[in-house]
Order: sequence, then structure tokens, then C-alpha cells
Amino acid sequence: MQHDSHKLPSVSDYYSATQLRADRWSALRETAESMLVHGVEGRKGSKLLKTAETLLDALAPIELYWAFPGGQVFDHLRKLLEQRSIEDLSISVRRVARALTSGAYRRRKIPVGGEETDNEDYEDESTLAPEDRALGRPYFEVLIVDNVNEQQERFLRNNLHRVRRAEDPFIYEPVIVPSLEDALMGILFNHNVQAVIVRPGLVLKSKNVLPILQQYLNGLNREEDVDGLEPYEYGPEACRLIAKVRPELDAYLITDRSVEDIAGLDLGRCRRVFYNQEDFLELHLNILRGVNRRYKTPFFTALKEYSKQPTGVFHAMPISRGKSISRSHWIQDMGAFYGPNIFLAETSATSGGLDSLLEPRGPIKEAQDMAARAFGSKQTFFATNGTSTCNKIVVQALVRPGDIVLVDRDCHKSHHYGMVLAGANVAYMDSYPLHEYSMYGAVPIHEIKHTLLKLKAAGKLDRVRMVLLTNCTFDGLIYNVERVMEECLAIKKDLVFLWDEAWFAFARFSPTYRQRTAMSVANALRERLREDSHKAAWEAQQVALKDADEDTLMQTRLIPPPDARVRVYATQSTHKTLTSLRQGSMIHVNDMDFKGEVEQAFHEAYMTHTSTSPNYQIIASLDVGRRQVELEGFEFVQRQIESAMAIRRAVATHPLLQKYFKVLTPADMIPENYRESGISSYYDQHDGWSDKWEIWAQDEFVLDPTRVTLAVGGTGWDGDTFKTKILMDKYGIQINKTSRNSVLFMTNIGTTRSSVAYLIEVLVEVANELDDLLDDASKMERRSFEKRVSALIEHVPPLPDFSRFHDAFRSGSETPEGDIRSAFFLAYNEDNCDYFDLDDGLMARLEAGEELVSASFIIPYPPGFPILVPGQVISPEILSFMRALDVSEIHGYRHDLGLRVFTSEALTGLSKKAH
Repeated sequence: MQHDSHKLPSVSDYYSATQLRADRWSALRETAESMLVHGVEGRKGSKLLKTAETLLDALAPIELYWAFPGGQVFDHLRKLLEQRSIEDLSISVRRVARALTSGAYRRRKIPVGGEETDNEDYEDESTLAPEDRALGRPYFEVLIVDNVNEQQERFLRNNLHRVRRAEDPFIYEPVIVPSLEDALMGILFNHNVQAVIVRPGLVLKSKNVLPILQQYLNGLNREEDVDGLEPYEYGPEACRLIAKVRPELDAYLITDRSVEDIAGLDLGRCRRVFYNQEDFLELHLNILRGVNRRYKTPFFTALKEYSKQPTGVFHAMPISRGKSISRSHWIQDMGAFYGPNIFLAETSATSGGLDSLLEPRGPIKEAQDMAARAFGSKQTFFATNGTSTCNKIVVQALVRPGDIVLVDRDCHKSHHYGMVLAGANVAYMDSYPLHEYSMYGAVPIHEIKHTLLKLKAAGKLDRVRMVLLTNCTFDGLIYNVERVMEECLAIKKDLVFLWDEAWFAFARFSPTYRQRTAMSVANALRERLREDSHKAAWEAQQVALKDADEDTLMQTRLIPPPDARVRVYATQSTHKTLTSLRQGSMIHVNDMDFKGEVEQAFHEAYMTHTSTSPNYQIIASLDVGRRQVELEGFEFVQRQIESAMAIRRAVATHPLLQKYFKVLTPADMIPENYRESGISSYYDQHDGWSDKWEIWAQDEFVLDPTRVTLAVGGTGWDGDTFKTKILMDKYGIQINKTSRNSVLFMTNIGTTRSSVAYLIEVLVEVANELDDLLDDASKMERRSFEKRVSALIEHVPPLPDFSRFHDAFRSGSETPEGDIRSAFFLAYNEDNCDYFDLDDGLMARLEAGEELVSASFIIPYPPGFPILVPGQVISPEILSFMRALDVSEIHGYRHDLGLRVFTSEALTGLSKKAH
């Protein structure tokens, strides 16, 4: 392979410095090997030398933030190149590159000085069994922030190495950077960092000017003014910013200031302050203790210990300890498939070191408390039967019969059924439609405020209990959570918010995402409401808005009163986006009134919906999943985003893929008036990557870049056919969601660059086959293809809005809420129901003004949420949409009988009864 420095991918081609680093090391390895083959003389050799120098120059500012290979080794590689010791350079670079790829440097010292070794594959850990890897001590890096010279740096390193002990549970290496800005770049770039030591000699500004690194500071620089700080404030400010950017990290401040000077400063989540001392052993022990605090898994550890105990089983569950399997002559294959441990850990016991999920007091309680710390909640509760159950628990705990709840109409069906169980009066709010792609967006703040103000004008605000929204949606649309909660609380100061974050568990562990999570905003709002400046701003707005009409209120960014109550719940499908067994979910609570008002009702609701025989393996996986994200969630989420961005860039720049496919951009999925930043795409072929921080800081809605919606209408296949016949049956690629003309690819923390490459290869192969097919097609075959494409792209049935509840289920025509529970149970009596075919006759009746009312939930897949709910008037638009549906799965609809509706007699009788 010929290398030319001019042909290396530009820095602007990379979304992240992590990708840039990996590819530069790979390119350097290939270049060194080529120099070994071709030599360094002549035109070709000169080009290879120039490429190697360029790669080392590109890596130099990046390697400052990593312990491996480290500055000493990096300087050694430069000298090898300068001395033209190409063989030693090739061996050394190959070892570094392979160790970085495999992670071998985390478990053993990598010789990179050109020494001979018996086995050049020694550092490849892919051959190690998981149990062998588990025996090693976990590795991490400690970022030391201090402006030191070479001798002082050596002093720090040597002393930290000297205090290591054989019994230490972890092993770490230091990375030393001089400035506060370098510290921030280090923790945003180096995912190995688990602790930061801030020493008194740090300076403010970084000398590192590589643009791809400086972008990591852009978002913070907009919000934080550090230029006016005094030098003695640099250390405390560094601790505060570290807590803001990476709250899971441990920070330690070493200072020569007095206790009085430090006591009043905000130190973020600084674990400990050391005063004017060089006690390296004490510092070492604190670092290990801090990491161990996150590493602990109380319930998983208890379950492992229980499985080792000799036990006589005289309770339910013959499968416990694997007895019913080991004694069997017919199901030995099950034991062989799963292995012994899963059965040794299977029990219905809640004692013997274990705990009860329904009344946790031991390791489950401790594990839940640790999850609350990790996810930023005040209380966290585990669930072993999915987020559907979590949603019902929260709704039942908080909503009383007759309470009004504002609900995102296209939310998950569990919320709709939860409203039935709670007896809520539901005010459905419409999301903006994306007709072209047969999907809905999210509910604009304008719609939410309008609904609240209508209820206020009707004198019903006291009955409004909750606002329920999906963040983020299946398609990746994310709310400006802060704005929604602030403006709603300005209208009703004790509103409860339930954010369905089923697909958003990973968001806590990215600084960009975190600002739009329910728990993070709840904590920030609690602090802001206590500030004098907030009170002054609210009072000024109250004067300005005195006697304001609804239009003025709608156009104003409303400020909540200082005495507003922060009452926030988030349900999370941990198993969907983090490491957990299926159905492992969590409920996060950040409610100022939970202890006084909700706790008992929540406990009863939890008892109602939670199994008395929960699966311990699921609970243990939630415990381990929490450990993982506290220690490596930042790294995994960054890689997840990078994988998705790679897909976006590949489709946007590949000429063949552009013929048949399109990755939907923020501009495609979010109307312009909801994108205040004006940014329309994450990647543009001409302009490169956009500033994602600016989008997330400003826009009413943002698009989760890890959700890649691919428009496939140009292939002539609808989304469901493309998913089933092409991706799954032919290539073994699994996805969840489709629309009429799109498929959704979701990257996750397990997505690899290899799987991304495979996806791109598949899409290119599909495009090539379509090219070949059309090249050989007859005129009629080509017309048939074009007609299919047109039907999928241009003639898509419009998505209907929610019509309204029938008057029999409403408490007044001036507001939209309806009694969904009464409608649901009215349909239990078949005499109250009738069935109609979806034919022209039914359409004619609707267009003539006849009111037909749905007696069931009608849920087509896709889109997967109710297009009709019990008690809803069927509009001609809804009927047209149902008739145009070409999906095979429609829950609640009987193909043999037709559409289930209430009889006029049932509705009349209900109305008379109400009066």
C-alpha cells in the first residue's frame, strides 16, 4: 500500500479525536511496514518518510492525554525515525498499535523498544477466555493537573509507583497535564481516566491547539467564564468543572491555601482535599477507595457468594441449584447450553445474604442506592418485568381517579393502559407529524402550554396532575427538558412530570446528552430555584406579564416561581441501551414531595405490579450494568456515537448509496421553527461536522445521532419488507423499527466498528444489485420500479391527529380531557359494541357527520402506538389512514369482524347516567 501524506484523511473527516487516534496509529504501523519493505531511499521512500513524520506530528498533541504509550516511548519512536532505525521502528509501532487495539496494555507491560520476543502475538487478548481476563486487575489512569518540569514529573510518577502494593485491587498509571483546560480535554478525550488530582501548580490555558481537541472545550467555553479567575481559584474551579462534565469521576484537590479560604468555595464532587502535603500512600489509598466505591456490586456479589454455599433446597423451584436438570435424562442439553452458574444462583430465598425486591433492606437496597447515585436521582427502584410495568407503577402511584393528565398521544401503549387503571382524565397532545416518512415527531412546547392555559381558563388547573412525555422517542427526538419543565411550572407550580426515558438510559454518561435528561435537569432546577437571581427574574417577569393575554404568554419564555416544586420521575429500560438482561428496568425519582405525599402510594403501586418471585439474574445484571456505566459508560457512549456518525458520513458521501438511500438529518425530522440553532445536519459533505453542542444547547428538539433513520423508499421496498426480506433474512442484520419507507438503525454501547463496516458493505451490495437489476430491466419493469418508488416516497397517506373524546366521556366541551377508564370498561359488555368494515360505506357515514366512537385501542405496528383509544371519535382522516395501512399487525382490530365501535344506545345511556 502506497502512503502519501496528501492522501491521508483530513482531521475534519473525523467526528472524534478517539477515532483519529486509532486510525493514525494504524496508518503509522502500515507506513513503517512499507518502509521496511521498500526502504527509505528514492522518491517512494521519501514519501513514506514524510508520511511517517506527518503521522507522528498528528499524534503528538493527542498522546499528551494518555498514559500508554506515554511521552517517553513516543519520543523514542521519533528518535528511531530520525536515526532511520526502520526495523526497530516497525516492531515498536506494531506493538503499540496492536496493544491499543486489543487493550493488552491494560493488563501487562508492553515492550516497545525493539526487543526480541518469542511470540509477536503475545499482546492479542482476543484469544483469552473471559474467566482468564476476569482474573486480572482492572486498569485505569489518573490525571494529575500540575504545571511541572521534567524532573518534577519524574518525582510524581516514581512516588506513585513506589506506593503500589501487591494486594491493590486495581492498577493505574498517571497522566500529567499542566492546565485547567488540558484537564478538561483530558477527561473528555481519555476514557481511561477514573480519578483527577488537582495540584496547586496548575495554570489556566492549554498550549495544545489541535482543532479536533479544542472542539471538546467549545461547549464549556460558551457557559463558563474562567478568564477572570485568580490563580488560587484554578484548583477549586477545576474540581467544579470536572464534576459538571464527568460527575462520575473522583477528584482530589491538593492545596496550600488555608481551610478558611477553601471552605466557602464550590468544589463540585471533590472526594477529598489534601492540605500542603506529599503523602503519596494516603493519596494512593484514596484513589483506590474511590474507584472501588463505584466498582462494588452489592447484589451481584451476594448472589455469587450464595451460589457457592452448600444448600439443601426444600422450597419452590425444582430448577434451583440445577437439580431438576442434572437428574434428568431428557433435558441435559439445557444444562450444557447455559452452564452451571445460572442454576446455582437460581433461588426464591430472600435470606442467606440475599434480599427481597419488594422490601429491600440488604444488598438490593444498597444496589438501588448506588444506581441512584450513578443516574443522579434521589431514589431508584429496580424492576424485573420491563418499563411497561414501571410506567404503570408511577402512574398508579401519582394519579387519582378524575385527575387530568397531559399525555403525549403517540407515547408507549403502557401509558395509555396505565391511564385506564388509574382512572385518569386524559388530555392527549399531538406531536408534529412527519407525513413524508410516516412517523410522528414530538409535542411542541406551544401545544403543551396551550393545553395547560385552556385548562386554567376553564378553572380546571387544580385537577391537572401530571405531564407525561417520551424522551427520547423511538426515532430519536429529544426534548428541551429544562424548557418544558420551567414553562409548565410557571403555569402550575406543583405539576408532576413523568419522562419515559426507556431508550435514553445511556444519556447520563455523555456531557452533551446529560443536559437533556430528566434527572440532570431536576437537580439543576432545584439549585436554580434557590438562587436570588432567579427570584429577581421571576418577580420582574410577573410585573411585565400582569394581565397578559394567552397569546402573550404563549410567545414568552415563562419563568417558574421560586416556590415551585420539582417533582420528576423517569422510567428507564436499562436493558435497551445498557448492559442488563431483558426486562431489566429502573424507576428514577427526583420528587421534593415523595417522602411526604407519594411514598406510601408508590409502595402500594410497586406491590401491585411487581412479581413476588422476581428474577435474581435480572437484578444482578442491573447491579453490574450500573457498575459498568460508572466506570466505562463515558467511553462506551462515545464509541456508540462515533459508530452512528460513521454510518451517517458513509451514506452521505458514497455516490452509489446516495442513489437509493438517505440518512434523515435533523432538518428532515425537526421543522425549522424548532431548530433555533439553524443547523440542519450533523455532517455535510462540504462543511464537515457541525457543532453538536450548539444544537443541544439551543434547539427545542434535537435528534439523537445514535438513531440512524435510513429512508429506503428509493429501493422500491417498503420499510417492513426491507427489514425482513433484505436485512434479516439475507444478511442477518437485526433492527427493531420501520415505517412505510424507512428503517431505523440504532447503535448501542456494544456496537463495533466492524459491525458498522458490515452494514455499509451490505448497503453497497444492495445498491449494486439494484443497479444491475435496472440495467437489465425492460421498459415495463423499469416503469413498475419507478411506480413502486413513487408510491413509497410521493404518495404517502397523511398521519391523522387525535380527533377528540366523545361528549359522553368528557366533563365539558371547552377542554379536551376524556375519561378513558369509563370508555374502556363500557366495552366489556359486548351488547354495547358493534363492528363495521373499513369500506366506502363507513367513510360516507363519517363524511356525512355521523359520530362513531372507538370501543378499543387500535394499535398498528408500525407505528406502534394507538391511533384510536376507547371513547375517541373516529374521524375521516383516521379511517383513511387505517385503510391505507399495509401492515399485517394491528392490535385491537378484528380482520374477520371489522372496526369495533360503541352502539348509539350505549353512548346515549351513558350520557343520561352522567346527567
